[in-house]
Amino acid sequence: MQFNIPTLLTLFRVALIPFFVLAFYLPFVWAPLLCALIFVFAAVTDWFDGFLARRWKQTTRFGAFLDPVADKVMVAVALVLVAEYYHSWWITLPAATMIAREIIISALREWMAEIGKRSSVAVSWIGKVKTTAQMMALFALLWRPERIVEGIGVAALYIAAVLTFWSMFQYLNAARHDLLEP
Repeated sequence: MQFNIPTLLTLFRVALIPFFVLAFYLPFVWAPLLCALIFVFAAVTDWFDGFLARRWKQTTRFGAFLDPVADKVMVAVALVLVAEYYHSWWITLPAATMIAREIIISALREWMAEIGKRSSVAVSWIGKVKTTAQMMALFALLWRPERIVEGIGVAALYIAAVLTFWSMFQYLNAARHDLLEP
């Protein structure tokens, strides 16, 4: 297997996860900012690796597999860390909802691919908007320099949760005929 720059960026994003977790637990006043910056850096490389792969025509099967896995793991870890930090149902509930949605939609996409209908559950614009809201929420809730930023983060988290449900129902609706077929 030959590794290209987009795939190396994705692998780098996966390698950042332990450092991201470590930064979260560092006992320093600047640790939340470091953690949030690692998260943002990972989000930027997520966009950049896909852009480069398409631009340079370097898409690979491995990259197509690894990119969404890296995204989902980083986001799931961030959601777990945020839920742990706030230790409250009003943060844990949307976090758990988002993680559950990712598992459900990943399973749906895998199953649809297995029956040859993967394109009917391709990424939609609402999923991209959800991801943007999620990234903003997680950045704010990981950094949390002031109450106003936390408030914005919580609001964005709930917007992301609503979009999470909306996009999940869109995907399930797109697959309903196949799901309900005897």
